[in-house]
Amino acid sequence: MPDFLKPVSGLRVTFGGMFQPSITEQYPEEKRPTAPRYHGRHQLNRHPDGLEKCIGCELCAWACPADAIYVEGADNTPDERYSPGERYGRVYQINYLRCIGCGLCIEACPTRALTMTNDYELADDNRADLIYEKDRLLAPLPPGVEPPPHAMAPGSTEENYYRGEITSDGRVTPLPTPTVREGAREPRP
Repeated sequence: MPDFLKPVSGLRVTFGGMFQPSITEQYPEEKRPTAPRYHGRHQLNRHPDGLEKCIGCELCAWACPADAIYVEGADNTPDERYSPGERYGRVYQINYLRCIGCGLCIEACPTRALTMTNDYELADDNRADLIYEKDRLLAPLPPGVEPPPHAMAPGSTEENYYRGEITSDGRVTPLPTPTVREGAREPRP
């Protein structure tokens, strides 16, 4: 091949793409669904009776490599109870200007209070609006549930909450204990 044709042969892919139909997405009008495991906006979850799962331990803030999470814990009192534990997250902030969406905060949470939703529209024209406070991060209350602060379900313990034995109407329904299958070995003493 002559030397003067070498630059033209390098543009073969470019010229080939010029004559193919373009693929255009109409994003704001037509939103495509995200993948099921997509990491989007964070959410602070609640127990079925409305109490918050966050216990203010600050492990998510320690695990964040971008220093995007700020948590300030406070003690629950008998008059004001926001979570079933001794403490709750009084202040909870996530700075989405810093968040890299890695999910390490989710893995660090001992109560599964923090999860990530599929919501990916986090752009804004004001930097202050990208620092999400607790009121924007909390999951909505189920219908007919009293917002915290309120007492734990009657006759319940923290363990009932962490096992998922509390219903939305504030009753304790113990989970069935697993049975040993036939032919399975018994655990050693």
